[in-house]
Amino acid sequence: MKVDESEVSNADEAPFEDNAAEAEQKNDKKKADKSDKDEPQGPGFDELDLPDEVVAAVTKVGYESPSPIQAATIPTLMSGRDVVGLAQTGTGKTAAFALPVLARIDRKVRAPQALVLAPTRELALQVADSFQSFADHLGGISVLPIYGGQSYGIQLSGLRRGAQVIVGTPGRVIDHLQKGSLDISDLRFLVLDEADEMLNMGFQEDVERILADTPAEKQVALFSATMPAAIRRLSKQYLNDPQEITVKSQTRTADNIRQRFLMTAHRNKLDALTRVLEVEEFEAMIVFVRTKHETEELAEKLRARGFTAAAINGDIAQNQRERTIDQLKNGRLDILVATDVAARGLDVDRISHVVNFDIPHDTESYVHRIGRTGRAGRSGEALLFVTPREGRLLRSIERATKSTLHEMTPPSVDEVNDSRKSKFMDAITEALADDQVPVFRELIQSYADEHDTPLADIAAALAASSQNGDFLMKEPPRRKRDDRDGRGRDSREGRGRFEEDRGGRGVRDRRGDHAARKAERAEFTRDGMSKFRISVGRRQHVRPGAIVGAIANEGGLTSKDFGHIDIRGDHTLVELPANMPQQVFENLKDTRISGQLIHITPDDGTNVDDGSHAYDDRDDRRGGGRGGGRGGFRGGRGGDDRGGRGGYRGGRGRDDDDRGGRGGRGGYRGGRDDERGGRGGYRGGRGGDERGGRGGYRGGRDY
Repeated sequence: MKVDESEVSNADEAPFEDNAAEAEQKNDKKKADKSDKDEPQGPGFDELDLPDEVVAAVTKVGYESPSPIQAATIPTLMSGRDVVGLAQTGTGKTAAFALPVLARIDRKVRAPQALVLAPTRELALQVADSFQSFADHLGGISVLPIYGGQSYGIQLSGLRRGAQVIVGTPGRVIDHLQKGSLDISDLRFLVLDEADEMLNMGFQEDVERILADTPAEKQVALFSATMPAAIRRLSKQYLNDPQEITVKSQTRTADNIRQRFLMTAHRNKLDALTRVLEVEEFEAMIVFVRTKHETEELAEKLRARGFTAAAINGDIAQNQRERTIDQLKNGRLDILVATDVAARGLDVDRISHVVNFDIPHDTESYVHRIGRTGRAGRSGEALLFVTPREGRLLRSIERATKSTLHEMTPPSVDEVNDSRKSKFMDAITEALADDQVPVFRELIQSYADEHDTPLADIAAALAASSQNGDFLMKEPPRRKRDDRDGRGRDSREGRGRFEEDRGGRGVRDRRGDHAARKAERAEFTRDGMSKFRISVGRRQHVRPGAIVGAIANEGGLTSKDFGHIDIRGDHTLVELPANMPQQVFENLKDTRISGQLIHITPDDGTNVDDGSHAYDDRDDRRGGGRGGGRGGFRGGRGGDDRGGRGGYRGGRGRDDDDRGGRGGRGGYRGGRDDERGGRGGYRGGRGGDERGGRGGYRGGRDY
């Protein structure tokens, strides 16, 4: 059965709303936009078969009415049926599956009952935060995110405490399954979030392996922005008569708001914001962040840098909130740092700029945020800060809002200094109109006569004494590879998203012909970069996007940290920063691509595609081996009479045909130890006679 929920909201009709606390609701009710009053009324959360306590939790979190994907999905999941949801990021799909799962969790059972798989750790954390925001108002439910790059100790502790909802990335979930620290034998709910993205990043075999380990009797929800053939096959194989629900977002933003984005690393966001504040002409500004703590922290840092800024969040007392808003209205406050909840109902005409310091994961939240500017017929400015790994969210916002966000180059040091000089001149002009100028003119003239000092020197000394720190900004030392000058919009395509063309830095490499590049394989290809070898290549059908996705996700790197990616027969050479801390390698120790450990090591220049690598004997689930490359998931050594299972797909030996060479295909299943050959799976066949035997499906050694 297929349900098409294609009706959606425009800028003022977004049903997925955040709201302020009860006191804020009462205070701001009269200030709500007329467009909000005119919203078409759909079903409420209390009409979606959710328990009363879950509906109450939704209200406390701030949601007023369900979005189309929520209205269509929640009743179906509450009925126990599997679901395939086709919806873009930002349509409210997280709550669409989180609320039914939380409603049906048995709080007396302290064991994993729900597993949510997400392609990246950022998305896993976002989904876990969403679950936790509802669970906080229910009590007795523990939510645990598990992902690469975080200490195992934290995750093991959470699992021992009996987390009922697990949100994780495929690689780390498999690691815990292998270690025996994660037991999903009694799992009741499984959610695949952004399934198409998981498959694009090379996690298909990992996902299928996890699905195969889950109980047959479970409810499955699969959410994807698209429905490629691989997702369709996954749905048919692992879901039971799912209901397909399609939601098309048509959200649009106001034409009088100019929308831009600024790409910067997370560590540089504060400096970039400071430069923007110094250079941009603005009357008043709201800066949106995700958490209450961040509102206080960022406001304090901005005040320390000389800006008049204040924080506003759901924990602030109502009288303090009113005073802060009054200060913003009358010009005594220029910058308000806020969360979505706290800014609901805020209507201040002088707000000329809205800055999304933290990118919203919900496109309708983005629409509501930037709707705080461009009021009363004025034009408005909206600026979105995007880190390299958030490019996917940026594209989702553009698709959902039918808008193109133009890239803004971070203001340069010269631009900041020019702005400071201009403001200094303006301050002089303004001060000259002060009534006390004649008094100070007489004092300064007296000082000049007494000390024989030029008036210009005295003025300069007074100006310097009024400054805290250096008046002019200095150019910070910066590595060449971080320089973004000259990059246009097209250069960002693929950044922050682990797509196949992510390895395209190698395409842009102009270092000469193939022979010259081959001679440089063991050298640094760029300043501060070095080559590393991973044990997957063309024989595992690996793509650059899967490599970037797995290493960045598990190692805590960003897409900017990757250089040239050279995929070869049985291994791949990847350019990464030369001086990565040891913790990165520890994080990558158990990382898999297409189900295979990557075994990342520095490249020593001796790269021979012979398919022979050293593998850890501790993992009895690996097939494959020398000669045949790694077999894949379930291999293992052969027993007495029968060869062990050789895994999914062993690599070929040196020769690509069946003649000579060490090892043919490491095969799916080894043969018997009789006249026909030995273990096919583990070693692949040796080339005994004129035609080397394939260690293939049932082969082994040929005698």
